[in-house]
Amino acid sequence: MCVLIFIRASFRNALFLARHLTLFLIASFWLCLSIHVVHGSERVAEKKNAPPLFSWAGMYLGLNGGVGVPLHPNEHLHANGGRQIQTIDLYPGSQVRSGITFGAQAGYNWQKDHLVYGVETDFNYLDGRGGKSGFYPTPAFFHPEVISGYWLNYQQPVNFYASMRVRAGLAFDRLLIYGAGGVALGGTRGPATLMFLADEKVKDFPSWPRVFEARQSFSRRMKYILGAGMEYAFLDDTSLRFEAFYLNRQLNNQDFNTGSRGQYISKFRNEDYIFRAGVNHLFGAENDLSPTIREETDNKENKDVKEEIYSVHGLTTSVVQGYPKFNAQYSGAYSFIPQGQVRSGTSAGLFMGLRLWQGASVYFNPEMDQGYGLQNTVGAASYVNATTTRVGSSAPYMRVQRLFLRQIIGLGGGTQQDFGESGAQSELLESTANQISDKVDKDRLTFTIGKMSVQDIFDDNEYAHDPTKDFMNFAFTTLGTFDYAANKWGYTDGAVLEWRKDWWTARAGVYQLSQLPGSVNIEPVLFRQYMAVGEVEARYDILEQPGALKFLFFSNNGYFNKFDEIIALSYATDSYPPNISNNSLRQWRQKNGFGVNLSQQIMPNVGFFLRAGLNNGRYETVDYTDMNQTLTGGLVFFGELWDRPDDKIGFGAAISGISGSFARYLSLGGIASFVGDGGLTYTQEKNIETFYKWHINDYLEMTADYQLMMNPGYNLVRGPVNFFGLRLRAEF
Repeated sequence: MCVLIFIRASFRNALFLARHLTLFLIASFWLCLSIHVVHGSERVAEKKNAPPLFSWAGMYLGLNGGVGVPLHPNEHLHANGGRQIQTIDLYPGSQVRSGITFGAQAGYNWQKDHLVYGVETDFNYLDGRGGKSGFYPTPAFFHPEVISGYWLNYQQPVNFYASMRVRAGLAFDRLLIYGAGGVALGGTRGPATLMFLADEKVKDFPSWPRVFEARQSFSRRMKYILGAGMEYAFLDDTSLRFEAFYLNRQLNNQDFNTGSRGQYISKFRNEDYIFRAGVNHLFGAENDLSPTIREETDNKENKDVKEEIYSVHGLTTSVVQGYPKFNAQYSGAYSFIPQGQVRSGTSAGLFMGLRLWQGASVYFNPEMDQGYGLQNTVGAASYVNATTTRVGSSAPYMRVQRLFLRQIIGLGGGTQQDFGESGAQSELLESTANQISDKVDKDRLTFTIGKMSVQDIFDDNEYAHDPTKDFMNFAFTTLGTFDYAANKWGYTDGAVLEWRKDWWTARAGVYQLSQLPGSVNIEPVLFRQYMAVGEVEARYDILEQPGALKFLFFSNNGYFNKFDEIIALSYATDSYPPNISNNSLRQWRQKNGFGVNLSQQIMPNVGFFLRAGLNNGRYETVDYTDMNQTLTGGLVFFGELWDRPDDKIGFGAAISGISGSFARYLSLGGIASFVGDGGLTYTQEKNIETFYKWHINDYLEMTADYQLMMNPGYNLVRGPVNFFGLRLRAEF
């Protein structure tokens, strides 16, 4: 027996070593070939005293196709309910096989002599990775006189993979040899049903579970991709590539559960070799649609106006945040633990845009996230870190957060360089991320459709909006009462129309809500659950100091719970705590709200901001945070005042509250999206935040942040809490 175990373990180790030895040999081959080519090219260059003739720098976009070969085609259902007859391991076979793969890639290269390095992202279909559905007879030892067989039914799997990776290689004129690696996503298996066929005449085991349901498969480990390739530019703007990758989407688990006893677990390793060829269009480093011209701006200064073909930018933000021990008479499920805590998180995104035709551009934003917020992103409605995702993970994982189309239609009024408007920081941000530089009419219509964040367009503020470079607390990044549509990462599908005139802008949009309040999935049926939102902005000058005033209105339309009904059910059934997640009481409701948003320059390099909002507190939180009333304000000082032009200091204060019915729900032990600790007396949350942002260079900045929170989670007997944070932000 020991010998068999040793042989089995050795065989597994041999497979592991063989797989990684293969990767090592491939990488070594490309490295040796690269060294050989480069040494040869250097000798030629020394003789001719000339750099490589062909430039790989700039953006590229292309298509690929090939084959995916699975490393683990076999699988079975593991019993996880003891050695009972209904939980013996099952072997239904496998649907996993070699299959075709095809997709598209985009990236950006930098080049220094022979060294070429850059970033790349892709999205691809990969066939043949689903579970096997059908009827299967039970083995002889499974008492076939009782259970004759079982059905397996798998829903559609996620037959795609995507990645965000770095690439580095060596070029000799038109030949590029490279290696690449990064994070990946995809490869999950769809929901499934396992059903046993039993003889109803047999009464020996009347309590046998017959039907097991499984949700979509999951993995808690990092998914990644590694490989190498070679690319040859056979035309000045077109190249052909061949590449081989090892794609690891990790060990996936799928639990088959039943309402009674018994369980099965399907475990399958989602690893593949990918061999593919592709063709790329090379846009080149000269990113000009037309020659640069001199444009006279409103302040009579002549500036260069550049019309870009494409836009490629990257942003990564890392935050370390913690708090010391504080006073708390008790704690609950959604409370900051009073002993103190330190957590960190990182988010890195690639922002790519491409001009399609006059005024139209498409944008793509893959993102990598890792880490956790304090207390796993609960504990206060005015949560202390808006940069860390609500879906925490110890391993990096990838998401496609934005994919949208934007069309600008000019209405006259002259042209201006669209590098920002008074009182609208998002316009300024989008000139570097999700914006292609262009000349646009001062009067214009802008139509945006696709996947995005509502905050990309609505409730912007020049002094308090972006948590990667300004205030981090939820209370200051947007209206806390703006219960905007979003999945748990903060993004959703929608469409927005903006009409801009000389001194005012009107915006109107419609977005899909999450499938269930606060869930990870967006409502799949169009307009079954949606948010309608409108905003009017006025731009003005007071004593030659610019300002902007905005009025926001929104209406969430979907299936929500009402606090009083949940409380009444608890009283009637004598069951506590009340459960806001009770789907049986959810009805079609309308949750409305409004807000005011002011940004005002007091003097050069000093700005003031103010927000106030209110929403219908009778209904549960839909997608943002647990808040029904809010008032926030603060001051921002820019570094020109102390000869540090790119530094910034901010001071902000906020007060937030909830409705009476919400407070009654919490006092009975109820749990909401961010708060819930079983307290008896609830009051207002009060927050103070201050930060200093230190500009290190054109690509890097560091921020020291301090927050003081009174009554976290609206609880009268908890706090105050002191939060200290350090944020590092890098972009290109």
